[in-house]
Order: sequence, then structure tokens, then C-alpha cells
Amino acid sequence: MSEAVGKTPRARWNGAAPPALPPLTSGERIRFRLRLVWAALALVGFFGLFLIARGADWLAERIARRPVTAMGPAVVQVWAAQALRSLGLSYRQRGEPMREGGAFVANHSSWIDIWALQRAAAPFLVSKAEVRDWPGVGLIGRAIGTMFIDRRPAQAKAQEAELLTRLARGDRMAIFPEGTSTDGQRILPFKSALFGVFFSPEIKSRVAVQPVTIRFHPPAGLPSSFYGWWGEMEFAHHMRDVLARSVGGTVELTFHPALHPADFAGRKELAQAAEAAVRSGFDA
Repeated sequence: MSEAVGKTPRARWNGAAPPALPPLTSGERIRFRLRLVWAALALVGFFGLFLIARGADWLAERIARRPVTAMGPAVVQVWAAQALRSLGLSYRQRGEPMREGGAFVANHSSWIDIWALQRAAAPFLVSKAEVRDWPGVGLIGRAIGTMFIDRRPAQAKAQEAELLTRLARGDRMAIFPEGTSTDGQRILPFKSALFGVFFSPEIKSRVAVQPVTIRFHPPAGLPSSFYGWWGEMEFAHHMRDVLARSVGGTVELTFHPALHPADFAGRKELAQAAEAAVRSGFDA
């Protein structure tokens, strides 16, 4: 599922280190500072708008007596669109995000994947429980509907019940079945364990899984793996490099036809079909 942004080392998948980059020029240092201020002000401003929008959604829910989440996600999408621009990235999309409840299943190469998916469809995220208490990040995560997973066995049933409830009411989540991030130049085998929840009798016939291929196209002069964040790379250093050096890059999302769990024998078959779809977009 979604990996929380932080300094926790992730598993290496190839033992390779990222390519070395030259020191920042004076112009790049200025660009970094300006973009950092832009991103911070936008985050504060849009978070305020989001709280107002969620209040409007809450009021609409009480009047309509059904879940309403129209305005809050719309604000998240607008924030994510300008956040990508602050990273020097244009956005390109092929296909359309599904409207039904379920999950977007994507390859994973960077923390920017999350922003791109939020730009497209504003799915809810799943993160480790300790992120809930991180200053700033935890508060925003709770506000936008992130589901925090406590790995203690005693919490497993309650958390599964909450996840099933959210999926059954039509919410859409984002998961990354590779289990780790890469340099963006390959697709790793999908782990099938994450697909088991879609075969629960309560939701099996009511949800869909939509494969999504995420590809980054760096500008000339930067390595093909520039936007990838993996291995022992420090988040702060990677964000600094993106803010300072990225000018004219593109992130491209391809939304493939949705898959329905009821059409598959089990989680392994569904995972294989999702992986094949994501690979087809990557190879193309």
C-alpha cells in the first residue's frame, strides 16, 4: 500500500545507487528556495480551503442522509495539480479514472506518484500508524481521509472492518503492490497479498480494481531515473533536487480498463492481470 514519506530505509531491489548529480548552481539554489516557499504557502492555503469544503460535505451528508464527498476531494485535486507544477512537472493522462469504489493499483517509483494520483482522482491513502503523529503530515493525513494501519494483531479485525466499510460505500484507495519503490525504469512483480481484501464477500461484487501505469519523463540533461526515490535515498535531499533541478519534466498516468474481482478465481489471478496491464502501459 502507500508508503509513508520519511527516512525509513526501504528494501533495495537491485543494490544500485542513484547516479551522482553535480552541485547545485546559484540559479538552482534560488529556484529551490522560491519553489519551497510556493509549495509551503499553497499547502497552508489549500488545507484551509479543504477544511471548509469538508465542512460543506459534512452538512450535505446530514441533509441528504448519505455519504457526500464531492467538495473535499475536488480541493485535493486542485492542490495536487499546482503541487506538480511547483516540482517543474507537467501532467499527462491517458484513459479515465473509474467512478466506482475500489482501488487504483499502480507501479511505484517515487513519493511524487501519490501527488499524481491525487491530481487524477484524489483516492484515499493507507499509511503506517506512526505517521499519524508526525507534525503537520499526520494532521493533514487525518483530514484528507488517510487510513493509518497499526500492525498489532489486536487491531487487525477492526482495521479490516473499517477498510471494508469505506470500500463498500464507494471510496477509492491507492495501492502499490510492488512493495517498494524503484528508479522508474522497470516494473517489479506484484505481491498478491494486498488483493485479498477485494474478495471479501461483503464487497467482492461491488468494487473494481483499476490498473494505472505511472511514467516519468525527465527533461534533457537529467538521468532517466531522476524522479525515482528508492533504497537509502533521503527524502529531503530528493525533494531538494526535484525542486531545484526539475524544469520541463512530465509525469504520465495511463488508466487501464477496470478489473472486477468477481471475474477472477482469486487474489493471485487478479494481481497477475493488474500487473500485466500496468506493464503494457509501461512498455508502450
